[in-house]
Amino acid sequence: MKNADMLFSLAPELARDCIELADWPLCKVLLMNDSQYPWFILVPRQAGIREIIDLSEELQIVFLQESAKLSKLIQQVFTPDKLNVAALGNMVPQLHIHHIARFKSDPAWPAPVWGKLPAIPYTDEQIKQLKAHF
Repeated sequence: MKNADMLFSLAPELARDCIELADWPLCKVLLMNDSQYPWFILVPRQAGIREIIDLSEELQIVFLQESAKLSKLIQQVFTPDKLNVAALGNMVPQLHIHHIARFKSDPAWPAPVWGKLPAIPYTDEQIKQLKAHF
C-alpha cells in the first residue's frame, strides 16, 4: 500500500465541514454539516489513499461493503427519491465517497448540491438522532 508508513489523518476540509458519526472497520463515517440534505461521506482510514484502486483488493471489497451498508441505511432511514453515490476528489484529494439522499422536494433538486445554497448546520438534537443509527 502506498505511504503505509504515514499515519491516517482526516483531510482538513472534511474535518471542518463534517461531523464524525462512527468508525466502521475500514471507514470513518461522516455527516456533511448541512441539514438541507442527508449527506454522508465514507473515508477509509488509510494514509495517502487518493483512489479506490490505491486500496488493496481486500480493502476495496471492504470499502464496497461499507458503501453498500451506508446506502441501505440511508434508504431505510430517509427513503429518498434518489441516492447519489460519488467519488470526485477534485477539491479534496483524500479518498472519500459521498452518499447523498436526494428528494424531489430538496432545495437543489435536480441540480447537484455542491455550492447551491449556504449550508444550514444541524442542531445538537438532530446530530444525536442521526448518531443513533450508527
